Amino acid sequence: MHFKLLMAFIEDSHTDNVLNAARHAGALGATVITNARGEGSSRAKTFFGLTLETPRDILIFLVEEHLSRDILECIAEVGEFDSRAGTGIAVQIDVEDAVGVAHQIQKLSNVVEEKL
Repeated sequence: MHFKLLMAFIEDSHTDNVLNAARHAGALGATVITNARGEGSSRAKTFFGLTLETPRDILIFLVEEHLSRDILECIAEVGEFDSRAGTGIAVQIDVEDAVGVAHQIQKLSNVVEEKL
């Protein structure tokens, strides 16, 4: 079984909705890193030296390759990436090898067979 690593950088107000949508699309779990800071194509606004930024979270998913695109698209839709600038991005990275995923492989075997 081959895996992809999905990383989503999102507004923290969307975290729970994105996690739920990703799970519904086939992700079995995620790692959440809170209070990340990002900077887009335009500089963040400041007010008396304080940066006015929306808090960000980083969501990391290790998913089976045949499910990865559906999960990625689901994350983008729920996170509103294409409807408003600066809401977030998600990337997909090929994983050469992974350990500690035996339980996920058991759960995913039937799902992936149906997908193929």
